[in-house]
This record gives sequence, C-alpha cells and structure tokens, in this order.
Amino acid sequence: MSTRSAGLDEAVTSLSAGVRHWIGQHAGYLDSPAGRAELPVTPRVKALLQLALLRRHWGHAVPDDPALAGVADVVGRAWERPEFPQLLTLDRRYARQFELMYAALTPAGADTDAPRAVLARLTADGYLAPRRKSPYLHLEARYYADLAGVEHRFAPYRELYAASLPARAATLPSADLDVCVVTHTVFYLSDFGLRDPGLTEEARGQLLGVVERLTERCVGLGEWDLVGKLLLTQFCLGADPLSTPSGAAGFRMLAEVQTPGGAIPGRSVARRAPADATPVDFFRKSYQATLVTALATLIATSGGHRTGGLATAGASAVREETR
Repeated sequence: MSTRSAGLDEAVTSLSAGVRHWIGQHAGYLDSPAGRAELPVTPRVKALLQLALLRRHWGHAVPDDPALAGVADVVGRAWERPEFPQLLTLDRRYARQFELMYAALTPAGADTDAPRAVLARLTADGYLAPRRKSPYLHLEARYYADLAGVEHRFAPYRELYAASLPARAATLPSADLDVCVVTHTVFYLSDFGLRDPGLTEEARGQLLGVVERLTERCVGLGEWDLVGKLLLTQFCLGADPLSTPSGAAGFRMLAEVQTPGGAIPGRSVARRAPADATPVDFFRKSYQATLVTALATLIATSGGHRTGGLATAGASAVREETR
C-alpha cells in the first residue's frame, strides 16, 4: 500500500537538488592541490572512484543537469593524471579492487592508456579468476570486470547470488546482517538499477522484505549513509521507495537532516559533523553520505533509468543465467 504523502515528492526533489549542488560545488577539492595536501591518499582515491561511479549514473539519469559537467571534468582530469594509477596501489588491502574499479569507470574519451595496462596486469596476476575470493568479492569483481569489458573466469551471476549473504538473509535476524554486503550485492546484480537483478519473484520478494526491515531499523538508528543505500536497493528490487513505509520514512529523515548548503552532515546521527568542524573535517564527514544520497535520489526518482523493469524479469533471468 502506498504511503506517499502530498509533500514527499517535493521534499525528495529538493533533497536531490541539494545534494547534487553540494557535490558539484565540492567535487573539485578531491583533485585540487589543497585536497592532495589535506586529505589522506587512500580515502581521497576511494572518493574519486565513488565520484566516477556517481558520474556514470548521473549521466544515465539526468544527462542535461548543468552540475554534471563539472563532476565529469573532475573525474576526467583525475584519470588522466599519470600518477593516479600508482595511488591506487598504496594500500595493498584495496589495491586490486581499486585498480579494477579505476579501469571499469574510465570516462569515455579519456586520454590515457593506463586502464588497459592495469587490466592486462590484473589478468596476468590472476585477479580476474575466482581463486580464494569470498562470494561477495567474487561478485564485485565480476561486476567491474564486465563493466570494463575484459575477459574473466568468474561464475554466472545466479551462481554468485546463490552463495551470497542476501540469498539466506530472510532466515537471519536483521541485526546479524551486514547492510553494505546486502545492498552492494543487489547493486552489482542490477547494475545499480539499470537492469533487472535476475532473481525469481519469490527470491526478489523475500529479499525486498529483508531490505524494508533493514531500512526501518536503520531509520530508527539514524544511520543516514546506510539508509541512502537501502532506499536505492528497494528501487533495484522493483519497489518504489517513495511509496513503501520504510522508504518514505528514510527520504523524510534525509530531507530533515540536510544542511542549507545541501550536504548530509555525516554518515549517521552518532557521526555527525560537529558545529565547529573545520571545512576539511566537514567535507570528510559529509562526503560519503551526501554522495550516496545523490546516487539514490538520482536513480530512484528518475523516470526510465531502469531498462526493462520487472515486466521483463523472465527474459532477464534467462539472459543472466548464461552469463
């Protein structure tokens, strides 16, 4: 049953415009001399990779948005910097993941051969084979390898989903679930809403129920970043998050905490930027949740972003079975 109120659409429209405005105003800091001096290297590199992902989906959802051009310029300049590929590998824990994301998210027309060299090295190193990856990292690597258009030896999406945490989430207490694993699994299956996730109706319905319960729980805890991810996950599973009770509550919460400048001021109530935060500290605390909210509102509220929809679920499932 729809719970959409008369003012919710307007509130979400304002929320989306505000977070996009803030990202557009501040994205350049990530690749500026000040940003390179003031931000730790690995978090800055991760933030640029996230910005590139946002740019991709922003272009699908609202390609004529004036703020998109500035974000695209930031990503393009960063990818063409000769030192950028080396920065991806400074933290060995994330090096291969970052390199694959970098190659997959390379903007069209980028004047650099580095992504091809990175993919060749990842292939030679065996990273594009299952090896000992967890089901979640296996799925993530498959998604970005497909996005990069590189050959790999990863299992089909249906097989990867069957081994994943979300596949058994309906039998587990909400408190025992890793929200990021649940949400990102759905993002990779559905290409962040661009395709049907390829689940059976029964599996989709069960997982959507889990996601709605997680959304309600995270709204109650004031987990702003996680709520943004869960709202997008509802959409990717075929629901309208503006019309589910938990989704409407999540959007209202994010709209209420948004600052006059457009930011979501931290990942959660507990990790909110203090009133006396320096500009650098405010940026570091606000960037993640603001970007997630921008991604969620762009995708979940833009008409026609998802291709095919659930009306073609059967055909999509057949296609995904063979991939």
